[in-house]
Amino acid sequence: MRICNENNKEPYMKLYIIVPCYNEEAVLKETTRRLTDLLNHMVDDKVISADSRIFYVNDGSNDDTWLIIEQLHQTTPYVCGINLANNSGHQNALVAGLTATKDEADCFVTIDADLQDDIQAIPEMVTRHAEGCDIVYGVRNERKTDTVFKRTTALMFYKLMKSLGVKTIYNHADYRLMSKRAVDQLLQYKERNLFLRGIVPLIGFKTSNVYYQRDKRFAGESKYPFFKMLNFAIDGITSFSIKPVRMVLAMGVLFVFISFVILAWVFIAYASKNVVPGWTSLILSVWFVGGCILIGLGLVGEYIGKIYTEVKARPRFNIERIIRK
Repeated sequence: MRICNENNKEPYMKLYIIVPCYNEEAVLKETTRRLTDLLNHMVDDKVISADSRIFYVNDGSNDDTWLIIEQLHQTTPYVCGINLANNSGHQNALVAGLTATKDEADCFVTIDADLQDDIQAIPEMVTRHAEGCDIVYGVRNERKTDTVFKRTTALMFYKLMKSLGVKTIYNHADYRLMSKRAVDQLLQYKERNLFLRGIVPLIGFKTSNVYYQRDKRFAGESKYPFFKMLNFAIDGITSFSIKPVRMVLAMGVLFVFISFVILAWVFIAYASKNVVPGWTSLILSVWFVGGCILIGLGLVGEYIGKIYTEVKARPRFNIERIIRK
């Protein structure tokens, strides 16, 4: 969808910025101020249409996030929003925002409400889109603002995903621009276990990267503590690769081979009458093999659980209210 300037008939690009929110009352007003200033400059520079919007997605917050969005809708020309009936998760909130707006814009930028991702990368993203890219990834050029633990675990995660055959963009989260046709293709993926960082590269349209410096959160607390990040990583791995299950099979074969080696050693020990009675090795073996069995069962159970979730085909989110301009 494009509109034309009445004076020179130049087509302007209509941009929607999709912002998922969960208990973000501390940052929303500042976020709106910064994004409004950015959109005003881009409109003045004739980069985007004045009909562009900031589209907040309230993901079942239990604070005043939705109330603030409603107030901003009344006072700020750009602000629209959608209120989900319950907390559906960050990935589903992004899809809800894209689903609600897919027919209203030429391109869409998804960004978190805390604006740790540099919004000054958005004009460059729009430029790349105008040059023919359907997907433009916002990629961090470094991770200095992260703790050593987070940097290390993030690097391990991306390397693991690559080794499992999952195509991801290193140091890219969910800060990206997508064209309307890219969004239409994304919404064809109906799985309930969403990992957008792995799904978006599967679309296959022309892509590009824009690099930026990530800032510290200016207010509020992170909505991704360690255990939520761990669950997110597990979802990413099990949603895109069956290699962990094959690894369990390979591990089982290895253990059987080792057991035959031990059996041969026992026969040799008996023949040489060099048998030392004891139970330590037996107990350690039981614990080790038992632990591996439980790990294997857990991995298989993870996949079975995902199948269970998918076959029920429940809605990924429930919309309570949408406010538009």
